[in-house]
Amino acid sequence: MTTALLYDPRFLDHDPGRGHPERRERLERSITHIEAQPWAGGLRRVTPPRVDPRWVNEVHSLDLMRRAEAACLRGHSYLDVPDVGICEQSYEVAMLAAGGALVLGDQVMRGEVDNAFSLSRPPGHHAERDIALGFCLFNNAAILARYLQREHGLQKVLVLDWDVHHGNGTQHAFEDDPSVLYVSTHQYPYYPGTGAAHENGTGRGVGATLNCPMPAGAGDAEYEETFRTRILPAVDAFAPEAVILSAGFDAHRDDPLAGIALSTGFFAWMTLRMMEVADRHAGGRLISLLEGGYNLERLPECIAAHLEVLCGARGEHGAAGAGSD
Repeated sequence: MTTALLYDPRFLDHDPGRGHPERRERLERSITHIEAQPWAGGLRRVTPPRVDPRWVNEVHSLDLMRRAEAACLRGHSYLDVPDVGICEQSYEVAMLAAGGALVLGDQVMRGEVDNAFSLSRPPGHHAERDIALGFCLFNNAAILARYLQREHGLQKVLVLDWDVHHGNGTQHAFEDDPSVLYVSTHQYPYYPGTGAAHENGTGRGVGATLNCPMPAGAGDAEYEETFRTRILPAVDAFAPEAVILSAGFDAHRDDPLAGIALSTGFFAWMTLRMMEVADRHAGGRLISLLEGGYNLERLPECIAAHLEVLCGARGEHGAAGAGSD
């Protein structure tokens, strides 16, 4: 099993402002923790290229792209809304994050690696076509899904989002498109206010959006039941040709930004389930992109648990899920 890990110190250059939860330490502590693991030497390290802007434009308007670049160059403190803090380097860092997602897609599709994880920032799943939202400039998962279809000819792509916040941007990018199945578990009601169970797509895309809203306090047992009764049957029926994970780790019980109560071990459990889906339908093709996760102790542990499963160093026994710290 070969797993690619994408990381670049340039991701640390994005500065959303003093006190912002999406801070550089998230990646600094995570990469240090990963590199201390006994299996880290088996990861294939990947450096991101700057994305070709035409791929960003598959998901986002030229107006948003131009406004983002101009706002950063002019030294503005935020883009569109105050929670999308930016600095002079933020546009270029966001272009690297998107480019990193695509190069991982290329490597997985060419069979150079079995699966991949992008340790990148800023996150992406809240970014809409015309507006930046929720710490996000560009929607890396949505850009990757379109790229796999346009560049590699895939007909059916799954985006599964387990961030604690609903990925409004990803849902809206594909809600009328039956070729992309968007599945989300998230705290509800909560930011950004979308993701109700009745939101299941529009037009031709009805049925290709599956929202699984979870109440505050839900933990491993509730999530496992949702996976077994709703998510896994839906993704097996869809039979994706590639699996993209919007892998936020802020549903951990110790995360400061929300109220879901997952254990560290349950992220390994979800990872293993999605690897099984990828093995059944997609030749194992799975690309995971970091979204949220804001506890600086737990985030590195959760990412390591995720990677340990991806690279085959942790199997079913080690991914037991419920009750595992």
